[in-house]
Amino acid sequence: QVQLVESGGGLVQAGGSLRLSCAASGRTFSSYAMGWFRQAPGKEREFVAAINWSGSTRYYVDSVKGRFTISRDNAKNTVYLQMNSLKPEDTAVYYCNADTDISTVRFRPRYWGQGTQVTVSS
Repeated sequence: QVQLVESGGGLVQAGGSLRLSCAASGRTFSSYAMGWFRQAPGKEREFVAAINWSGSTRYYVDSVKGRFTISRDNAKNTVYLQMNSLKPEDTAVYYCNADTDISTVRFRPRYWGQGTQVTVSS
């Protein structure tokens, strides 16, 4: 069982930056792949980024490539999402998630956080 708690959301102007954090419970954090999804109002939840247990493999949705960076610190049981050059269309609730395999994290992760709101004003 993994429990996830996100933080770092907020209101930012277009072109600005935010860093989301996700703190995970459990001694086996370093064995889990981690990821981020988002859900905008009236839209389906979509995959944003994923990282494997060691940080050697990362995936991103095309719309955030070159602007967002996912990283992790296994010593701190934390995964991050650095978001730069934010756009109004990035406005959404961002959810941290986890599973044992990065392929599962990209499509149907088992563990979810409660979400954190990111709002980008134009």
